Amino acid sequence: MKPIRLLLVEDDPDWIKSMSVYLNREEDLLVVGTAATPEEALRLAASIEFDVALLDVHLTEAGRDGIHTALALAELRPVRVIMLTSDSSERTMTDAFTAGALHYLDKSRFKELPQAIRGVFHHPEAMEALLRELRRLKREEQLQPLTAAEREVYEMLEEGYTHSQIERKLYKSESTLKNQVNKILKKLGVRSGREAVDKVRKGGLDKERDIEGN
Repeated sequence: MKPIRLLLVEDDPDWIKSMSVYLNREEDLLVVGTAATPEEALRLAASIEFDVALLDVHLTEAGRDGIHTALALAELRPVRVIMLTSDSSERTMTDAFTAGALHYLDKSRFKELPQAIRGVFHHPEAMEALLRELRRLKREEQLQPLTAAEREVYEMLEEGYTHSQIERKLYKSESTLKNQVNKILKKLGVRSGREAVDKVRKGGLDKERDIEGN
């Protein structure tokens, strides 16, 4: 059997070294790439083949950028992610799963990592079903403030319709549509339709706000 190929993303070089040695001792596991920053992780992910990404939640002092790296990796390719951290806050755990992580493991429990990797690689189905439901709930949570008419407009923006196409399809005047779009943007806390769709798609995770610590 081919080993499960691992991408390890961690800003601590000593942790990278020790984990690489530890995981490579397992016959069915192989670390094929390591990265210390989100930018390096994305460059590497675009150039190598791997099966599971192991991401530290806090890659820099800027915030929980490992979570946003998981989102960016998912935009590059389908990826199975395990978040590694010493952060046990409920919000961080929830956001990690919102970003698509299939497992969340405290670094002090690193001895459980080989089995966790095997689990997300060989048997991801149950967790993937839960993540789909979490994404649905997060979407509904964000769209709940919209009126029925505003939601209809938002969903057409989400499908890629232009404003002129929405006006024709929903028989709305330019001023009426503009007013409804402005209300949608205000309620979602964004500046454009594209930002609105992107924010909802990412489960409401806000990188700028996360960096600010709010």
